[in-house]
Amino acid sequence: MVSLLVHAGLGALTVAVFFYANAHLYRRDWKGSEPTILERIYYAVAAVSVCVGWYFNSKYVFAYPAEASWVHFTGMLFTNPAAGSIGQDMILTNVVLFPLWTIIDGPRRGLRHTWIYFVMSLFTSFTFAMGLYLAAQERQVRWLARPQ
Repeated sequence: MVSLLVHAGLGALTVAVFFYANAHLYRRDWKGSEPTILERIYYAVAAVSVCVGWYFNSKYVFAYPAEASWVHFTGMLFTNPAAGSIGQDMILTNVVLFPLWTIIDGPRRGLRHTWIYFVMSLFTSFTFAMGLYLAAQERQVRWLARPQ
C-alpha cells in the first residue's frame, strides 16, 4: 500500500511540475486559450488511462504484497508469449522512444522542461504522460499562432 501512495505522490508532483513549466500555456489571457476538442480528447484519454492503471496497479499490490516491486511487476509482463509481446513493446516505447521524442521534439516546438513527461510516465502511466504531452503540444501550436 505504501508503494501505491508513494507513486501517487510522485505522480502528482510530476503533474504539478508539468503545469508549472507550462503555466504560460494555461493562462486564460490570450486568444485561443480555450481547450480544443482534440485537446479535450487528449485529457480524457489521459484521465481514463491513469484511473484504469490505478485500478490494476492496486489489484497487483494487494495480490502480491510481499513481492510487489518494479522488478516483479516487469517480470510478470512476460508470463506468456502474448503478454511478453505487448510488454516488450510498451517497455521499449516508454523507456526509449517516448523520452527521445519528447526531449528532442518538444523544445523544437517551444515546449519547456520536456524531460518531465518521461519521469511522469514512470509514476502515472505512459498513456497519461503522452496525453499531457500531446495536449501541451496542441496548446503550444495555438500559443505560437496567437496575435502578438
